[in-house]
Amino acid sequence: MTGAEERPAVRLVSARSGRGPATWGQRAIWGVVTRLGDDAPRYNVPVELPVSPPRPVARVVADVTELVQLHDSLHTRWLSAGEDDLEQVVDGSGELPVEVRTATPEQAAETGAALLAELAGRPFDHTREWPLRIGLVVSEGLVHRLVIVGAHTGMDYWGLGRLLRDLESVQAGETAASLRRARAAQQPLEAAEVQASPLGRRRDEAARRYWCEQLTAGPGRIFRNPVAPELADDPDRTFPNARLRSPALAVAVGRVAAELEVSDAAVLLGAASHQLARMSGSSDVLFQVVVGNRFTPAAAASVSTVAQEALFRLTDADRDFGDAVRRTRSVALSAFRHAAYDKWTLDREVALLVEKGEAADHSYWWNDTRDPGVGPFDTVEPPRAALSELIGRTEIAWPTEFPARRNVSMAVDVLTAPGALDLAMTADPAVVDRAGMERFLRGVERLIVAEAIALGD
Repeated sequence: MTGAEERPAVRLVSARSGRGPATWGQRAIWGVVTRLGDDAPRYNVPVELPVSPPRPVARVVADVTELVQLHDSLHTRWLSAGEDDLEQVVDGSGELPVEVRTATPEQAAETGAALLAELAGRPFDHTREWPLRIGLVVSEGLVHRLVIVGAHTGMDYWGLGRLLRDLESVQAGETAASLRRARAAQQPLEAAEVQASPLGRRRDEAARRYWCEQLTAGPGRIFRNPVAPELADDPDRTFPNARLRSPALAVAVGRVAAELEVSDAAVLLGAASHQLARMSGSSDVLFQVVVGNRFTPAAAASVSTVAQEALFRLTDADRDFGDAVRRTRSVALSAFRHAAYDKWTLDREVALLVEKGEAADHSYWWNDTRDPGVGPFDTVEPPRAALSELIGRTEIAWPTEFPARRNVSMAVDVLTAPGALDLAMTADPAVVDRAGMERFLRGVERLIVAEAIALGD
C-alpha cells in the first residue's frame, strides 16, 4: 500500500549567504528554461537510487542537509531585473520540504519511479524555490529509495555526478565541514567574481571571438538536400526521438580509442562527424558540443551549472574515418578552451552574423553525458562475446516525439546503459527523416565496430 505522510524538511539556519551577478553557466541555462514554459521540466536533472542498507528517515534527511550546506547552488534563487540582468541570491536559512511515500519493500522501486516522475514533471519557480527536490520511499520506518531532482539552473549532469559522490562520502560519515576542508569547491558567487575580473573578461572576449571566427568560416548549410524543406515553416511539426542501444559499441569504442591514442569521447565525436559529412554532402561539419568546464580541482568539485557549449568545426570530415578521429582530439581541445563565455552577449553577436548571412549552420548538437564514477550512471559492463556476435544485439527504439526545437537540425546524446552504450537522437523532420536518423545512428556504430573488428576480434 502506498500513500503520503507528513513531510520532513531540510532546514538551514546559518549557511553561507550572499547576492551577486549570475555566472555565465547560470545565465545560459536560465535563458533556455525560462523560454520553455510548460516544456521546461524536460531540462530537470533527475535520479532515483536505492538506499542500501535502508536508513532511518531522519538520517537520510540529515545527509541531504549536509549536501545543501556544502553546495551554495542548492540553496540559491534567481532574480531577473531586465533583459540583460540576472542575480543569484544564496539563502542562508530556509526549508526544503521532503516528499515521503510509503510502500512495501517489494513495491519500493515502483513507488520510487512514480515519485521521480512526479517531482521531475513540474517546472521550478526559480525566484521562490530552491533548485532541488527530494523524495523518500519508506518501508517500516526505513528509507529504501531516494529521489533527487535538480533544476538545471542549480546543477548540470556533471554536477549531479559530483552530488552523488558527495552523498556517498556523507553516508560514510563525512560532513559538509570536513568535505570543504578536503577539497574546496568553487561556489557560484566566487565564480561570478572571477568572470567579472579583467582575466574573466579577456577569456570571455577570446571565446566569443573564436565562435565568430569559426561560424564565419563554416558551411552555410550542412545538409545540402534536406528531405522535406516544406516542413521547415510548420510550427506544429514534431521532432522524432530515436535511441540506439549497442552492446558492441560499449566494447568497440575503447579498443579504437586505445589504437588511435585518443579518448573514447573523441572516437564517438569523430565517428559522428565523419558519418554526418558522408550523409549531408558537406565535408565540413559543426557541432555545438556540451562541455563540462570542470578543468580545475575547484571546478570539478562544484555542483553548480558550469557546462556550456563549445563550437566544434571539423574540416574534410568525410575523407577518412581514422583521420577524422585523430583530428577530432586536437580540434576539440581548441574548441573546449573556448567553452566558457557570456552566452547572452554571444547570442547577440551570432544573431548579427545570421542577419547578414555570414553565420555557418550551427544547428547540430552533441552531448556526451557520461561521467565515469558517478554511481548509478556508471553502469556499463562490456560484454565478453565477440564483436561480430554483439553487433547483432543492437536495438533501436522510438521512445517519443518532441515539440519543434529552435535551431536544432540534429541533437545526439551519448548515454550509459547496462552492458551497452546508448545514442539518443532527436532531429528536425524537415532535415532528416526517420530513415535518415536510423542510418546516422547505425552508421556511427558500424564505423567504430568495423574498426575494432579490423584490429582483431
